[in-house]
Amino acid sequence: MMDQDYWVFGYGSLMWRPGFAFAERRRARLNGYRRAFCIYSVHHRGTYERPGLVLGLVSGGSVTGAAYRVAEADWAATYAYLMEREQPTETYVERHIHVKLVDGRKVEALTFLSDRSHPQWAGPLTLEVQARLIAGASGLSGPNADYLRDLIGHLGDEGIRDDFMNQLLARVDALVAL
Repeated sequence: MMDQDYWVFGYGSLMWRPGFAFAERRRARLNGYRRAFCIYSVHHRGTYERPGLVLGLVSGGSVTGAAYRVAEADWAATYAYLMEREQPTETYVERHIHVKLVDGRKVEALTFLSDRSHPQWAGPLTLEVQARLIAGASGLSGPNADYLRDLIGHLGDEGIRDDFMNQLLARVDALVAL
C-alpha cells in the first residue's frame, strides 16, 4: 500500500520560503484566482496601530505559484507549521483546490484563500492606497516594503512578471524616498 501524498500551493512567501519538508516542488497554476495585496497585516508586516498589507487570493484571472508535495509522514508537522505561520489572526480560509503543475498533472492542494468576512480583509484598494500602506508599515517579519521586493524578486527568479506588482513597488519606493 502506498503512502498518501499531500500538496500545498503557495503564491507568496511560501514560494521562496516554504519552511517545511517536501518531497517535490513544481511550478503550478491556479485558475479562477489572482494574487493581490488585499489583507491588512497586523502581525508579520504591520501592527494594529499601523497595518500593512499582505497577499491573498481574490477571484478572477489566474495565479502562478509553487506546489509542494509533502509525504504522509511529514504531513502532520507541515500542517501544524502552516497553521501557525499562515493563520496567526485567521485571515485565510483553507481550501483544497485543484492546481495544474508545469508538467501537466493536476493535483489537489491545500491553498489559503482570503476570508472576505474577516475584519482584516482590505478588499480592492487603489494602487495609491496600497503603496501608502506598504511604504509605512513594519511588523514582526520586517518592513512591508521588503515583502513586496521579495515577492517581485522571487517571481522574477521563477520567470514570472507581474506588471501591477512592479508598478506598486515603483510607487512604494517613491514614497519611501520622500
